[in-house]
Amino acid sequence: MLPYLLRRTLLLAASLLLASAVLFVLLRLLPGDPANALLSVGATPEQIAAVRREIGSDRPLTEQFLSWLGRMAVLDLGSSFVSDLPVGPEISARLVVTVPLTLLAFTVSLLVAVPVGFVAAHRPRSWYGALLNGVSQLGVAVPVFWIGMLLATVFSLHLRWLPAGGFPQDDWADPVGALASLALPVATVALVMSASLIRYVRSAALDVLDSDYLRTARALGCSLPGAMWRHGLRNAAVPVVSVLGLELATTFLGAVVVESVFALPGLGSMLVRAFAQHDYPVIQGVLVVGTLAVLLAGLLADTAQRIIDPRLRDTAGGGRW
Repeated sequence: MLPYLLRRTLLLAASLLLASAVLFVLLRLLPGDPANALLSVGATPEQIAAVRREIGSDRPLTEQFLSWLGRMAVLDLGSSFVSDLPVGPEISARLVVTVPLTLLAFTVSLLVAVPVGFVAAHRPRSWYGALLNGVSQLGVAVPVFWIGMLLATVFSLHLRWLPAGGFPQDDWADPVGALASLALPVATVALVMSASLIRYVRSAALDVLDSDYLRTARALGCSLPGAMWRHGLRNAAVPVVSVLGLELATTFLGAVVVESVFALPGLGSMLVRAFAQHDYPVIQGVLVVGTLAVLLAGLLADTAQRIIDPRLRDTAGGGRW
């Protein structure tokens, strides 16, 4: 297992480096100059040139990238062009909102998708099986921000049960207020993610229910729940776990989008404001952290898949323990 983890860690580092280079170049290709965003309208060319020298945007692109990469090597994400504050601590402060939102939404979607997916697979031709399948298809097609606005309209504006946005100023020092503020965002992301995950669980459960080993276990007197628990659960979990990493990454990205809908002080609002201000260090820092989260989610999913399925531990191409 250790050689596999070492290889995957090296691959993760190489992927992060490549993604950072692509993000850095694409960001510089976007229209707009950060020097213009930092100056008022009517600034003279001399003032613009002075600001460019101050923030380093007048240097060659290669020199800018190597300088930024050198800071990244020591975990320094630079300082904001606008506020002149270090980007790393600011991102860490925003993660206390984004990470709980992501993990709570992912947990809720998993708790909903697994039983619903098995029920839909157990009676695929029944009316409730068809209904659950149709609802999951509809949930995948509906935009996440539209669901957020719908939930805010119903539960905040009309029923007044939950706040429509914002987060307590003292963060998690008030856990009840923090959870209340995250309730609608978590429900929004969980509804979309569970709709997608139900389809994978249903497909994996259908394969297991039609398998010969499960029919043999039933013929030997084992009940369906007992047969699924002893023989089917692990086999059904292998293909589902393979997509859980992607679903966790999608949940993280969905949480960033939903934060803008509910005015949460997370990475989403930070990224939107940084794009409006052409604040390159903040944009790069948030996107690199998001890319790292996606890569780590994939690594965790692949590792869990090899723990569940012993056949993957001896596959050709580096799967040995």
